[in-house]
Amino acid sequence: MSAQGETTPTTAEAVVPVRRVKVRRPVTAYWHAVAAIAWKDVRAEIRSRELINSMLLFTLMTVMIFSLALELDSNARQTTVTGVLWVTIVFAGLLGLSRSLASEKDKGSLDGLLLAPIARSALFFGKMIGNLLFVLVIALVLMVLLTVLFNITLLRPLLVLLVVLGSIGFTTIGTLLSSMSVHARSRETLLPILLMPVVLPIVISAVRGSTAVLNEMPSQDWLPWVQLLFMADVIYIAASYALFDYVVEE
Repeated sequence: MSAQGETTPTTAEAVVPVRRVKVRRPVTAYWHAVAAIAWKDVRAEIRSRELINSMLLFTLMTVMIFSLALELDSNARQTTVTGVLWVTIVFAGLLGLSRSLASEKDKGSLDGLLLAPIARSALFFGKMIGNLLFVLVIALVLMVLLTVLFNITLLRPLLVLLVVLGSIGFTTIGTLLSSMSVHARSRETLLPILLMPVVLPIVISAVRGSTAVLNEMPSQDWLPWVQLLFMADVIYIAASYALFDYVVEE
């Protein structure tokens, strides 16, 4: 005891262990981050209209060229309309995929997105959904144009299902490969070289299934192609989810 009546703490009492409090960075909810990235791309495109205008112009020119080339041959129109549909979707979609992450890199915001406290896969799915929306808009416009110019009804539920499934697979693997080629100097040339061999199963299945639907064949002729498209979509989504983190690290 001290002279003032106060107790002096012992050594064991004086040494108090200090616990370090780990400050956790706030982590954004996964699907909220995905929706925010997709909405950012859609809103930026609504303001600029640069990408969608170029895709629409390419689509219109392609359909007009094929329509004039096949004007006098109705049988050729019937047999080639699905090929025209998917060739136009793929090449118009390439215009959007080439700008998927390239615009972020050119603006200097790609590093900020990669450093954000979200899962890297959320960035991938956000970009993929944005690309998918653009491709589906082009596909819808294209189906209306082909219906009018080729005089063949393409707005059918089964055909719309095939377009959606094919577009999902195409944009999924396209977004992954565009993230691989974003740092290359000739990325606009490199992306089609990388993409076309990988997306070939999607295109073949979509064309075969669409042809069977338009010709009103029985279900055993078009159902296997729908199943193949679905399985390809699942494989591409799973592979992209697993590989995107390593791709953007490089």
